[in-house]
Amino acid sequence: MGETPVGCMQGEVGLDSKIHIMNDDGEIVSMDHYLTTDDHQLPPDSKDEWNGIINDEWLPITQSRRGTSWTATFHLLCSGIGIQTLSLPLAFLYLGWFWGSLCLSVAFVWQLYTIGLLMSLHESVPGARFSRYLQLSIAAFGVKLGKLLAIFPVMYLSGGTCVMFIITGGGTMKLFYQLLCEDCSSKHPLTTTEWFLVFIFMAILVSLFCPNLNSVALVSLLGAIMAVGYCTILWIMFLAKGKIDDVVYDPSEAVTSESSRVRSIFTAFGIIAVAFRGHNVVLEIQGTMPSTLNRSSYKFMSKAVIASYLVIAMCFFPIAIVGYWAFGNKFPINGGLLTAITRTLNYHTSKPVLGLIYVQVIISCVTAFQIYSMVVYDNLERVYASKARQECSKLIRMGIRIFFGGLTFFISVTFPFLPSLALLIGGISLHLTFGYPCLMWIAIKKPPMKSVKWWLNLGLGCLGIGLSLLVVVGAVWNLVCRGLDTNFFHPR
Repeated sequence: MGETPVGCMQGEVGLDSKIHIMNDDGEIVSMDHYLTTDDHQLPPDSKDEWNGIINDEWLPITQSRRGTSWTATFHLLCSGIGIQTLSLPLAFLYLGWFWGSLCLSVAFVWQLYTIGLLMSLHESVPGARFSRYLQLSIAAFGVKLGKLLAIFPVMYLSGGTCVMFIITGGGTMKLFYQLLCEDCSSKHPLTTTEWFLVFIFMAILVSLFCPNLNSVALVSLLGAIMAVGYCTILWIMFLAKGKIDDVVYDPSEAVTSESSRVRSIFTAFGIIAVAFRGHNVVLEIQGTMPSTLNRSSYKFMSKAVIASYLVIAMCFFPIAIVGYWAFGNKFPINGGLLTAITRTLNYHTSKPVLGLIYVQVIISCVTAFQIYSMVVYDNLERVYASKARQECSKLIRMGIRIFFGGLTFFISVTFPFLPSLALLIGGISLHLTFGYPCLMWIAIKKPPMKSVKWWLNLGLGCLGIGLSLLVVVGAVWNLVCRGLDTNFFHPR
């Protein structure tokens, strides 16, 4: 099979070992340019793995390198704005105007900084591209430790996010049907489980027509429009309708004791931190773009990040501020703004507006499912390619997608109460966003010890891991105090 180049692990995708150059005709061609720097040479993996190279063009993440700043912007918006955004007013309920605004601003700048680190590390080693979060972790921490720190949280976060999409999207489908068909809904109503099945059927059907991440660009554009749409409609609607009667903005009104106050602060930190998502797919998105001799993928990605996060800021901050202004202490603790408009404003909002919001949430979930599931498809196809020593056929690729869809559907039906554990689930993998990028930057860039950059990234890395632990503690504390309705196999 040929000799394994320096910088690639046996049986692993390892480093993306090709540089993609645009020729005079505008076509993107691949050139082998393997890493030869001893400082970043990776040791071989276990002996039973294939002693060869997996071609990057075999795998969904790196199969196509024709991405642009526009397509990256669509991916970032689609993956970065989600239903968790609608819970931001709840954080303000616990923190108040000043601390809520401050914490949201700090979290926004912090996660934007870590995205910048990930972008800069994508091509930090000459001749190599880290097109997957796992690759970068291995390069920074070594094979064993890198896998231990990254492979579980990355796969867990991607798969868990897809399960959340099924529960949210399927549940919203049921609400949309009930809204449209009030008179006929009692004749032959679908159960929540059947709505989950409808959702996953739609999601897998779309994935069968999208073999790689770059091919999802138009789907991501649609998802981005929908996500920005329902966020914008909601805060404009609340602004137009005004405040609910007898609204109070005192955080002390939301708690009954000192311990409850501390617990609510932990919860607020978690809500704000979990609202920022998508760091586990940033390197993958950058990997879809070409890297030329005159213009690296960093420049393309920088434009995409600036554009997308300006839009994200225009969604997050108005939703949080206007939502809290409209509901104040009457904001529903169990649920976000989607629950609020269903319970509080259902009889004061026109059916077309509510229906439009529901449709936008459903489409947003279906489209974002494609981006997060692509990370899982890529890993599963890598395992197959390393064993079979060949690219996945269309039949195998179809089977992988159907298998993953069936697995996530089974989990969503088995654990339909997972949205109640959103902070616990998100907190476990929160270090991928706020902690690991800083520590990986230190490990790869090797700045002078005790320099300003060294202290900054070490401090932020430790704080990110600490924040993850804090959110998990707060989530567990909430479960102990409030309990959990574990409706196994009975989605409502």
